[in-house]
Amino acid sequence: MSNLLVTILTPCFNSAKTIEKTLDCIERQTYSNIEYIIIDGGSTDDTLTIINRHRDKLPKRFVLISEKDNGIYDAMNKGIQHANGELIGIVNSDDWYEADTVEQVITHYNNEKYQVIYGMQRTYMDGREKSIFINNHEFLAEQMITHPTCFVTKAAYEDFGVFDLKYHSSADLELMLRFYETKRVIFTPVMQILSNFQLGGMSSSQMGVRESAKIRYQRGYLSKKRYCFVLMKSYIYELFHREKSIKNFF
Repeated sequence: MSNLLVTILTPCFNSAKTIEKTLDCIERQTYSNIEYIIIDGGSTDDTLTIINRHRDKLPKRFVLISEKDNGIYDAMNKGIQHANGELIGIVNSDDWYEADTVEQVITHYNNEKYQVIYGMQRTYMDGREKSIFINNHEFLAEQMITHPTCFVTKAAYEDFGVFDLKYHSSADLELMLRFYETKRVIFTPVMQILSNFQLGGMSSSQMGVRESAKIRYQRGYLSKKRYCFVLMKSYIYELFHREKSIKNFF
């Protein structure tokens, strides 16, 4: 097996309720040459206490950065800047990898300078398994690939850029479209579960739906008519569910 250094990033903020599962998944990896970087946004709960309790079990190459940031994508960019690995994966503080995720990624790495390796994602809602899926990169213009499973070569970030901070919930879509449009980045799907994802974050909100539609419209993948339709549908959906929540409250 290759002895390639792989960097894994975890952005977090006040994640005491969920981060232990994330830390456990790093400790259980079957591939050992891992650099692990946690980018904490200045947590005020027990997040740092939990991290410090795990220090002895985490990879020897471990870095903890704890300071205020400008959101999750800013934290990811900081991590990428500090990363030394040739491949970089990102696992959020309420998600977790399978034990052999990094090993699977290494197996599918083709030593390409610019490569994105991604796989199947298991999603959970309210503690129950909801789905297992993968979206092919050839349909990026219509459907985002499973970003929590992605491992990207550092060279791709260095030469084509990192997350654009003007986007608050869909910067990952914009980045992957940017990579894809270069026609130089190789996308490699892995037909194995690589990541477990908790539904309910900003990327699954209507804000994320609207921002993703805006990105696709600006890049020419959506017509103006279709873009307006998606916005209208999103606002109606949001209004309906808000009224439903109010009725249920009373």
